Amino acid sequence: MKKHYLGVLLVIICINFFLPRLMPGDPFLYLSVEDGNVSAVFSQEQIDHYKDYYGLAKPLPLQFWQYITGLLQGNLGYSIYYNTDVAEMILTRIPWTFFIVMTSLALSSLVGTALGALSAWLRDKPLDKFLYGAMVVFAEIPSFLLGVLFLFVFAAQLQWFPLSGGSAVFASFNSMGERLGDLLHHAVLPVLTLALTRVGSFYLLSRNSMLTVLAKDYIRTARAKGLKQRSIIFRHALRNALPPVVARVFMSMGAMFGGAVLIETVFAYPGVGRLMREAVLNRDYVLIQGIFLVITLTVLLMNWIAELVYRKLDPRVG
Repeated sequence: MKKHYLGVLLVIICINFFLPRLMPGDPFLYLSVEDGNVSAVFSQEQIDHYKDYYGLAKPLPLQFWQYITGLLQGNLGYSIYYNTDVAEMILTRIPWTFFIVMTSLALSSLVGTALGALSAWLRDKPLDKFLYGAMVVFAEIPSFLLGVLFLFVFAAQLQWFPLSGGSAVFASFNSMGERLGDLLHHAVLPVLTLALTRVGSFYLLSRNSMLTVLAKDYIRTARAKGLKQRSIIFRHALRNALPPVVARVFMSMGAMFGGAVLIETVFAYPGVGRLMREAVLNRDYVLIQGIFLVITLTVLLMNWIAELVYRKLDPRVG
């Protein structure tokens, strides 16, 4: 199993290196275009100097070797556009993304699992049909579209939440509680958007798993013994239906990080997702590689944990 993950990591590292270089445009030529987004105008001599400095003037095999040796030394390089250490930039941004991803993942998994279990218990009844239809609709709505809708209604029209950012700009707080409240206030819409786009998948998985368990002989035996419904649902049915749901929680991390890229762009939230968008727009190869690598390692780690947890919860899995 370790060899499997190692092979996947090596393939992704190769893709991570070559994919940004397949994008049209050049980071230094982009910076040299005279429009409203320019930070500096480089001469051809400066462009050649920076290409040589970042190793972009070398043949691709040599660039790849330089990239691999840097990774082995724990060096993610320096951002071309921001001229800052990539690892430092990611460490600064990732807590923001980690917070909204983990919070929305907890909300979507708990709510989706609970509603799925309830829907399975009330199969073919009006509430089950309503929940099923609503969750299928939420599962099909693109995250950015739902984010724009929430931004327009709750931020622009009702003014219940801020329009953008992760915290109030130039604000002074009298206590840590006020600071925390401000951070949570800015995170409500991104978290709610990301959670609602994932709650449907947890609902459907929980419902299907519960329906499978409810058809087992030991559930019919428990009903025949006259056990209370609460005991049957939580002690016998839901407990045995949880393993695939728990595994999905960890395996959803990759999709959640991918969704965070769009969500952070919509709400101008200062996380890794927004940094990724800026890196792509600026053709910052080094920064793109660093962010992709961190996300990849996170996804692989979560998948490995999911396998361990699933085996622990269900000993039948080898």
